[in-house]
Amino acid sequence: MSEVTMIGLDIAKHVFQVHGVDACGEAVLRRRLRRSEVLDFFEGLAPCLIGIEACATGHHWARELMAIGHDVRLMPTSYVKPYVKRQKNDAADAEAICEAVTRPTMRFVPVKTVEQQSVLMAHRARELLIRQRTMTINALRAHLAELGIVARQGAVGSRLLMDMVDEDEEAFVPEAVRCALLPLVRQVEELDDKVAELDREIARWHRENEVSQRLATIPGVGPITASALAATISDASLFRSGRELSAWLGLVPRQSSSDGKERLGRITKKGDPYIRRLLVVGALSAIRVHRKAPHAMPWIGQLCERKPQKLAAVALANKMARIVWALMTTGDRYRAPGASPA
Repeated sequence: MSEVTMIGLDIAKHVFQVHGVDACGEAVLRRRLRRSEVLDFFEGLAPCLIGIEACATGHHWARELMAIGHDVRLMPTSYVKPYVKRQKNDAADAEAICEAVTRPTMRFVPVKTVEQQSVLMAHRARELLIRQRTMTINALRAHLAELGIVARQGAVGSRLLMDMVDEDEEAFVPEAVRCALLPLVRQVEELDDKVAELDREIARWHRENEVSQRLATIPGVGPITASALAATISDASLFRSGRELSAWLGLVPRQSSSDGKERLGRITKKGDPYIRRLLVVGALSAIRVHRKAPHAMPWIGQLCERKPQKLAAVALANKMARIVWALMTTGDRYRAPGASPA
């Protein structure tokens, strides 16, 4: 058998498919492996180029194979799909990965460290807990509304309803209803404590990470957004410009151009929806601050006069993404327009 120079590895939970080619591009290796056989198999091979789809466990296997001495490259799944011929199966997927990894225009995903993945897990867990808390509060509001008990929206109104269920001295809530809704109140309180605990853990990592601290100097970017950006974008130099980063996050108009005519629509909403949402929420916060200090960002005031606030927030989020790229590539801190360098 000729020496294997490139391998396409289709990973899964239990069964892995290997497709290897030699220097001439001829297929010389097709094999299925169980999970426990993967590392032993690749330890017996000479160092070669291995392509893997950037899925949930792709970063783990990339780190393991790189430790053995192989050159591992992760690719977005959507970029590999066009190379699949006809029917989809593990063998066809591995062959498509092996073909895609050799393309000169292919874009690769940086391999994340365990620390970066740990921070992102804290963010995902926090997002899940907040979603569960919102669902529980909405259920509590809906049940009390059946009795004609309604409070204002927001945290203040929710706290009022929870206190009414928990400590109702005037007996507005029947005892049977209190027994049914008290577990929901306790669940909301428990979720509040868990979210606060994760916030402290994320803030601790933010204080220890130099990149995250520099990103937090951008108006509208706090510790949560800064830490998520620092953990998600491993190498900003892979993007040629700030616009490429904003396009990767889905903050640029969707194109449907043809025959030399440019047709731009709404934002593409590609990339990481969590990061995009954090940037848009931070932009809304920056717009509210701008109303108190209009001289800080005059162009935002001019845009808000012509366009709706949400549209202006997306435009500002696009600008924030470009500033993030500039700070991560230059190692600088944010300076307000007109400020002199430190």
